[in-house]
Amino acid sequence: MGYSIEKGKIMISEQQKPVDSGFGAKSEPNEVLEGIDLSGKVAMVTGGYSGIGLETARGLKEAGARVIVPARRTDVAKKELSGIVEEEDIIEMDLADPISVNHFVNEYKNTGTSLDILINNAAVMACPRMPTKEGWDLQFAVNHIGHFILTRGLLPIMMKSSEARIVTLSSTGHKLSGIQWEDVHFDESYDKWKAYGQSKTAASLLAVEISNKMKNEGIKTYSVHPGGIFTPLQRHLEKEEMIALGWLGEDGELSEMAAANFKSPTQGAATSLWCATSPILNNVSGVYCENCDVAVRQEDGPSARYMGVADWAVDTDEASKLWELTEHTLSSLS
Repeated sequence: MGYSIEKGKIMISEQQKPVDSGFGAKSEPNEVLEGIDLSGKVAMVTGGYSGIGLETARGLKEAGARVIVPARRTDVAKKELSGIVEEEDIIEMDLADPISVNHFVNEYKNTGTSLDILINNAAVMACPRMPTKEGWDLQFAVNHIGHFILTRGLLPIMMKSSEARIVTLSSTGHKLSGIQWEDVHFDESYDKWKAYGQSKTAASLLAVEISNKMKNEGIKTYSVHPGGIFTPLQRHLEKEEMIALGWLGEDGELSEMAAANFKSPTQGAATSLWCATSPILNNVSGVYCENCDVAVRQEDGPSARYMGVADWAVDTDEASKLWELTEHTLSSLS
């Protein structure tokens, strides 16, 4: 894997460029999965019982995979996934609690079950300040630290799989903030959107670093911006705020802008499914994807806020630094 060096210390993979997938923003799961047979494969989807996570789990199951869904609310998950995922494959886990995640990982290892596809889909977005019992920012804890523990813990299992893939959900929201190295938990001044942006930058950097660490182990990684979709992810936003953002009109209905640009939950799942299965990505890893293709690096202009990836979210040095910071954070617990 080659790297380009620009703007001083920034190092970006040369693979961060479109691959002309033939799909686009409104592609559906049945399109990107056409001809894909996942029989005998095991996939795991965090948050796989709501919004795009549910549609991701459904797509993987319909392609033949066994689907495991770790869930904080197993009762809700079993209801929502009835007829899609086997009840015994819905297993309790709370991403905000490192003890819970470590317990899940250890129990999964003890079952001897393989793992071919991991999709880190669960997230919280723009919530009020809600520190965890460790004092961590909840968005950073769930969207990054919990997934870090889960993914790092499952890597030995995935190394036994041929052509294993890890997909971590980022967002165009990563452009709201890089990693706030001096105050990652926003102890000094909490801004819910910057906290969300930082956590989604972290999601992208996790894919970059694991790709680098696993380049000789057959594991490919990708981060994904699924697009704008109305799902329970917006549960912490008031109607007035969504009107101010342009998502809703004054009448509370979907705005013309949102109607034209937002995706359905199935369309929102398509990029994750494409990254998890597409043969065109067999030799591509550690990149940020959107609209069922590898994204371009962000350029200035009217679409800069919503298209392409900011350099800070795919910078290999930043990715290594974040890995070290997260390991140090977790070591302080023991």
